[in-house]
Amino acid sequence: MEHTRKLRFFPVIIICAIFCLLSIALVGQQFYGVYTPTDRVVDVLPKESFQTLAAEKDAQCLVLYNSEEANSMLAQEDARGVLSQIKVTADFVDVSRESLPDFYRYTHVLLAIADYGILGQEAYALLDWAEEGGGLMIYIPPQGDFFFRAMAVHLGVVESGWEMYEVPGIRFKTDLMMGGKGKDYLIEEPYESSLTLSISPDCTVHMVSADDRELPLLWERDYGNGKIVFVNFGVMGKAYRGIYAAAYSLLDDAFAWPVINGSAFYLDDFPSPVPSGTSTYIERDYGISVGDFYTSIWWPDLLELAEKYGIRYSGMVIEDYSEELEGPFTPNQNTQRFRYFGTSLLKAGGEIGLHGYNHIPLCMEGFDEEFGEDYVQGTYERLFDYGYWNSLDDMGASIEELIRFIKELYPEITAEAYVPPSNILSADARKMLSERFPQITSIASIYFEGDVEYTQEFEVAEDGIVETPRVISGCIIDSFMEIGALSELNLHFVNSHFQHPDDVLDEDRGAEAGWETMSNRLDEYMEWLYSAAPPIRNLTATEMAGAVQRYYYLDVVQEITEDEIILQLSNYQDEAYLMIRINGREPENLQTCIEGGTLTEMGDGLYLIEASQNHIVIQRGEK
Repeated sequence: MEHTRKLRFFPVIIICAIFCLLSIALVGQQFYGVYTPTDRVVDVLPKESFQTLAAEKDAQCLVLYNSEEANSMLAQEDARGVLSQIKVTADFVDVSRESLPDFYRYTHVLLAIADYGILGQEAYALLDWAEEGGGLMIYIPPQGDFFFRAMAVHLGVVESGWEMYEVPGIRFKTDLMMGGKGKDYLIEEPYESSLTLSISPDCTVHMVSADDRELPLLWERDYGNGKIVFVNFGVMGKAYRGIYAAAYSLLDDAFAWPVINGSAFYLDDFPSPVPSGTSTYIERDYGISVGDFYTSIWWPDLLELAEKYGIRYSGMVIEDYSEELEGPFTPNQNTQRFRYFGTSLLKAGGEIGLHGYNHIPLCMEGFDEEFGEDYVQGTYERLFDYGYWNSLDDMGASIEELIRFIKELYPEITAEAYVPPSNILSADARKMLSERFPQITSIASIYFEGDVEYTQEFEVAEDGIVETPRVISGCIIDSFMEIGALSELNLHFVNSHFQHPDDVLDEDRGAEAGWETMSNRLDEYMEWLYSAAPPIRNLTATEMAGAVQRYYYLDVVQEITEDEIILQLSNYQDEAYLMIRINGREPENLQTCIEGGTLTEMGDGLYLIEASQNHIVIQRGEK
């Protein structure tokens, strides 16, 4: 009887075995089979495609600052960064040393001073100019003194205190910024930055403090034929540029600026040698080795996220974790896992890039001596347990070995993107990479200022290499990164994120919480991103470089008539993207209102333009 029962299930066992074998075969094909390089969404064009940056335009904006005020000096520096990224030409005038120009030469004025007393009677001339049709933006909170109070009612302020207020975070009351409404964004290190005040009911409030008080932080007000935009925030820096750009876009009937339109996710140190043995938190949660965890849990989870959101990862290869610093460099012979992960990445539409033969940054002793007066010598040794390279030749030889290694594993591809180990890259090594390795078309380091890291803007360097900084990192997106991500989404229409496989092993990067929590937090960020910006393009590292290249060279001149918004693009190549904010008289039919491109609504009055030619005309809505 028992024998008969076993025979009864024998066919089922055979079927299951066949199914398992087929599954293994399919997985093997996925991870080890032949792959075809994916056609790029956008490629890096030869430098010669762009003759030059657009010709200098007449300044349309005037920035007033006071070199005797520390905060004003920070504001003018911040304004330079914001305006340059949205392609606005401006004149900067130091009111403590220079005579004020004729306001009527400009369409917009940014008031980046705190003590309005220095303006004297010119303050009222500025208000007269605004009332007649100018756009006035208060860039930083003023001092709550008698001079300000004499002007306050014109700016929408009905009452103000003398003291400043510590803003714990920001809360959006409108759809001014994509992804802003419905979520509080905390300030990582708050301080007394905003003037205590109350405003008149005819103001449209866009941003308030994220607390019970809801102190007004950003509002607009019609003023005669002109517009007042008041930023009572006071917190500045790269992470907040998008807020100030959004405020600037409120000043006119319409305002368009070039954007990148790209989302990229980098996997630094991937593929790379996998640490042997176990990890405290992997053992705690899964009871398996680190190697098995990466294969059976971490990578499948990332592939699942990629499929869910359309992500195409860029894996930045480390060949070996040795401390070799002199060539010739020993090739890594243990290539099985490299082939497994790398081929899987490529078959999922991703990209393989250059990180390092090992993880020692390309720098020699003394590279940080010229970092500036604010740099504390010895920071590199204190923060990083790395050695120094002896020569540029050794650095170059290590990159040559890495290129050879990648070509051996993945012969169909050419690795074009480079990520510096630990985001550190000396000036000499940066020059060496450009001169010795023409296949490198982009470098991706970090956007926000670090301690010794190679800090970038979204731009094209003089040598033609495209600078494509990463904005945020890791799975645990902290408050600073949240605001930075929000800001960059609205400034450049870009997301750029990186993580490491060993984040899950590092307590400083969230390992104690466990991979399930970390992956859920990453999923939450991606859900926010793609809900806020559905049209954003998923790009690999080199595609991001191509998008940044086109953004960098693109410029726009706009003309607003009674019935039309006319945009003339310079340095248009094969594609271009712009954001446009239309303040009133919004288009009534998005399909028929535009010539020379397509229009996608992104929020209240905010649209994404995909240009198909260099001349764009948008029909305004009814009055």
